[in-house]
Amino acid sequence: MDNFKAVYKILTVLEKAMDLPEFDTGQIGAEVLGVSSQRWGRYIEMMADVGYIKGVSVSEYIDGSLFVDVRNIRITLKGLEYLQENAIMRKIYNMTKGIKDIVPGM
Repeated sequence: MDNFKAVYKILTVLEKAMDLPEFDTGQIGAEVLGVSSQRWGRYIEMMADVGYIKGVSVSEYIDGSLFVDVRNIRITLKGLEYLQENAIMRKIYNMTKGIKDIVPGM
């Protein structure tokens, strides 16, 4: 998955989760996005660094592996603004989702 599509998908899921009392973080996991756990951890780290999300902790071990705690993850106002300002990405995401619903095995 393209880097920006992955970030957009994570933020979109977090925005929808604002209405839920509990959130299954598996919905934004590396497996769902089709990326390595290392890349996924870097996405989380970068989004936290720029202020799109909060409530996460990223630790890097000596061997370079990451420990990412997203139990309290939530989108911020800046993350909501990112979603709003990226209408083109939203259209691409919706179009891709529509194609996926129509074409089996995609």
